Amino acid sequence: MTSVQSGSARMASGLADRVLSEAAVCGEEAAHFASELIRVPSVNPPGDAYRECAELLGVRLEAGGFETEYIRGPGSDPKRPKINVLGLRRGQRARPALHLNGHTDVVPPGAGWTVDPFGGEIRDGWLYGRGAADMKAGIAAAVFAAEAVRRSGVNLRGTIEISGTVDEESGGLAGVAHLAATGRVTSRTTDYVIIPEPFSPDRICIGHRGVLWFRIVARGRIAHGSMPFLGTSAIDAAADVALGLQDAIGDLVTELPVVPEGARRPTINMNSISGGQVIEGLDTSAALDGHGQGLPSPCVADQCELVVDRRYLLEEGPDAVRAEVRGVLDAVEARRPGIQFEVEELLSVPPTHTPNDCALVESLARAIETTTGAAADLVASPGTYDHKHFQRIGGIGQCVAYGPGELEQAHQPDERCLLSDITQATQVMALTIVDLLS
Repeated sequence: MTSVQSGSARMASGLADRVLSEAAVCGEEAAHFASELIRVPSVNPPGDAYRECAELLGVRLEAGGFETEYIRGPGSDPKRPKINVLGLRRGQRARPALHLNGHTDVVPPGAGWTVDPFGGEIRDGWLYGRGAADMKAGIAAAVFAAEAVRRSGVNLRGTIEISGTVDEESGGLAGVAHLAATGRVTSRTTDYVIIPEPFSPDRICIGHRGVLWFRIVARGRIAHGSMPFLGTSAIDAAADVALGLQDAIGDLVTELPVVPEGARRPTINMNSISGGQVIEGLDTSAALDGHGQGLPSPCVADQCELVVDRRYLLEEGPDAVRAEVRGVLDAVEARRPGIQFEVEELLSVPPTHTPNDCALVESLARAIETTTGAAADLVASPGTYDHKHFQRIGGIGQCVAYGPGELEQAHQPDERCLLSDITQATQVMALTIVDLLS
């Protein structure tokens, strides 16, 4: 990894000090702007308040000298339009161009909160609320990192782009995928991408594991529940498949620095299971008086459905995972005559890996070391994020996640982010902007 000394050779110490000083002030402003963003409940599902959040971000970008554009994503409901905002601040030339992207949607708050999930409360050194970590603090830090560079009076030769996009929590198809597919953010326009997801301000996320999400339908033979040996239970077969898939993933450990440690191995999650006769509003108390009212008829289940979320490693590949699944299904079919399986692939995303020695990673690492005095920690994500769209659709090779907050806070009740993380991330991104574009 390139040292602080190498970074100092690239950026005069006086300039670095000026940028860090401005970014420290801007970090405090970023926290308050993140609080404003949290107070806009841009919840997905169903996709509420996307326009309001985009406009709040757009006004802030315009105040910082950005040209802004609002871009409607596909699948928009007239009542819930999928509005993305894209800001552009030109330097002396169009390239190089650094794009900072954050998603404006947040998951529903859920239960267990002791503070208002959409209050944006700041107290005792923390910012609270849904999206505090994932990832409205990151968006705010990116915006104010660019503002710190502007206030420092640095003349950039390249271009800064900042976007707030929708639907990342449900795949990002109306957000980053749409911007990339329509040519708004691709390798033809953009050299570097930073996504300020909450990996903490001393970590650079250089990629993520792959995912294969699929539905398995088991079909058996119906029979009377008192004589199950005359039928073939699809539920029993699905249970065999679930256990077989767990056993099949093996003990491979990736070389990619995935965090947490448990995610360095392949994992599998049975997302849902349904089968047999599902009776809504079943009244089991009615069965106790001997009448049996409300119970389903006694039948062997002739159909059962599993939805499976398989996360795989850079060393595996999707074809190997597909073969693994097929092998388990074939083995169960062989043991259980009369059972047949259908498989439908729902989502396939290969692993991503940005090279450790590329200009973007080295620049961020220098900025982290200059700001904190400690070496950057390179990590990879257990799950996917919008990196996949920038790389696969946009063709942008130099893309990383870097931002304030702890990944473990994402989607939790009482979600929170340290104010000091926001300031530090603002400083690091400001230094990186100057290093890459000035």
